[in-house]
Amino acid sequence: MAAAGVCRSSAREDLEKLSERCSLLCPDLCDRASRSSWGLKAAMVLLHVTFVGVIFLFDANLIRKTREEPWFTAVYLVVFVATLVQYFLTSGSSPGYVIDAMRAGNGSNTTYMKSPILKQSNSRNGNIISSTTQNQLERQSSYSTSFWSKLVMDLYPPGSAIRNWTCTYCNIIQPPRAKHCHDCDKCVLQFDHHCVWLGTCIGQGNHCRFWWYIFEETILCVWTVVLYITFLHSEIVKACLFCSYFGMLTISAWADLIRWKDFIAIVLLALLLFCLIFLLLLLIFHSYLALTNQTTYEMVRRRRILYLRGIPEKVHPFSRGISKNLDTFCCPRGSRYTLEALPRMEELEERARPYTYIDIISCRCC
Repeated sequence: MAAAGVCRSSAREDLEKLSERCSLLCPDLCDRASRSSWGLKAAMVLLHVTFVGVIFLFDANLIRKTREEPWFTAVYLVVFVATLVQYFLTSGSSPGYVIDAMRAGNGSNTTYMKSPILKQSNSRNGNIISSTTQNQLERQSSYSTSFWSKLVMDLYPPGSAIRNWTCTYCNIIQPPRAKHCHDCDKCVLQFDHHCVWLGTCIGQGNHCRFWWYIFEETILCVWTVVLYITFLHSEIVKACLFCSYFGMLTISAWADLIRWKDFIAIVLLALLLFCLIFLLLLLIFHSYLALTNQTTYEMVRRRRILYLRGIPEKVHPFSRGISKNLDTFCCPRGSRYTLEALPRMEELEERARPYTYIDIISCRCC
């Protein structure tokens, strides 16, 4: 009994050591959220491989065409790989968090954390920071907070109260178009939505990348649907030729003629058509958001957003014209984080003015 207890304790210690080494090599595996995120990515890759692999396994004509015209399959596989790469890039990208923008705006705060005074204090007192350095950190923190508060409040109309724009979860003053995401537990700049399939928020930092992912996914889905329809069409032609030689078939004969491969292809084609409709609607919707410089949250929750309540529904307050909106959406310049101020009421009233012939000729919408 004693020997068995010793063996169990030694095995337990070996398992603990092995888990510690695994946590050092792969720290993401120890986090439950990271494990679920990687599980989602693995499921998405498996789903793509299943839809593409089945058609190559079932369609003999596609294999023959690949041998005769290898460029056709090569281009298709390039689109397939590019879509998966874009998926991983988008899921791993940052949407642009308010706390990161706050730190970037308060560059002195980050620099001070790397100052020689802090290093000297740590080397002398171990992990204990001296009272002088602590006071300096507190003063620096209050200066950074006041700097950010002044920077953000200048973006709102005069007379706005700070408490109206302070996040109750992060205790951070939110600039316009920012919102707290409960899944990420952070405030996101130009919050659009939290994508479950990507496992991340869509915001200012990755909205354009998200659009390109939807675009590539739509192209891949359309091409795959065409391949499935071509395969089923060839099977139907074979069945019709069989009928022309042997006459009309009974229902049982038709059931025997339809193979299990055709049934699987029909089921997968139905799923692909559903995904294609969803992707097309999503692509059109986000293209409209990019053209008008809006977000999903602003469009759906417009009446609940405090600074958008008094603005007419047909007026897009942050739109600067189609060309400038696309330029900002696709090619952001300058700082990594962009804070947009609310336009003045006079400007909003000018935008609400009905279009005239002169406005159409002068391309007022652009």
